[in-house]
Amino acid sequence: MRPLRYSINVTLDGCIDHHAMVPDDELHRHATETLARADALLFGRVMYKMMEGAWRVPARTGEKPDWMVPWMEPFARTIDAAKKYVVSSTLDEVDWNAELLRGDLANAVQRLKQAPGQGLYVAGVQLPLALTELGLIDEYEFVVHPRLAGHGPTLFAGLSKPVDLKLVGRHEFRSGAVAMRYEPKR
Repeated sequence: MRPLRYSINVTLDGCIDHHAMVPDDELHRHATETLARADALLFGRVMYKMMEGAWRVPARTGEKPDWMVPWMEPFARTIDAAKKYVVSSTLDEVDWNAELLRGDLANAVQRLKQAPGQGLYVAGVQLPLALTELGLIDEYEFVVHPRLAGHGPTLFAGLSKPVDLKLVGRHEFRSGAVAMRYEPKR
């Protein structure tokens, strides 16, 4: 069974707004390696639209956006090429190497997990919350940035019950960020 992993950047005070973090080459390399280990990515509608808007290579020109510095290009290529599943009841269609997941979330994700492969990655806020409630996430990675944002949004707001985790790995970056990997205690 393929594991379902969740990875997200967060400030010390719990903010997950991507504008609150300062990316660098080492963090992007880590994110690229993380995505490259996945057979597919699982997004909700909001995350899909945000990632597509930022990282999809324009089909007509193939040119990268002006803001993209060279060390971001491997991440852009990796996420652009990745197979994606999008959970949405409002989108009628998706492209960008993506497929809509409809129906019962638990059954749909269980079917994906049962396929052979290295694993699946989920990103975002609302979808990981729903998958945590269903007990479907096998590993959590929090990349904690040494910054106080002073605003939200925050992780797992509205979680119905605590989820106990055990630390299974950690990596420190030269920026002072720390990636900590946890598995649910079962």
